[in-house]
Amino acid sequence: MHETMIAESLLEAISAEAAKQNAKPVNARISCGTLNAINDEVLCFAFEAITKGTLCEGMKLEIEHKPMQGLCKNCNESFKIDLSCLRCTKCGSEDFKLLPDAPLLLEEIEFQTEQ
Repeated sequence: MHETMIAESLLEAISAEAAKQNAKPVNARISCGTLNAINDEVLCFAFEAITKGTLCEGMKLEIEHKPMQGLCKNCNESFKIDLSCLRCTKCGSEDFKLLPDAPLLLEEIEFQTEQ
């Protein structure tokens, strides 16, 4: 399962940042492209399983899927791909190229603040 490897990488990155911040992480937000073959439920399950007994246990993992983007060859506009209407949203041209899918990124880590 590649979600387990992703979960392990996330745990490593979050744990390293938690050590630098000397704080407990409570929430993390990741993003990835639409074509990225990540199953949200499987990733969250794997992350929950591997964080048991660690500083990251109980963390919430949020996953945002970024839409595919196209670049119009007619007007040079960058636009979100709508699979039901494959046209430039600015000029209506059907002549465009797909831009690279968004990579998997750890966008933000929220830490518990002392009160």
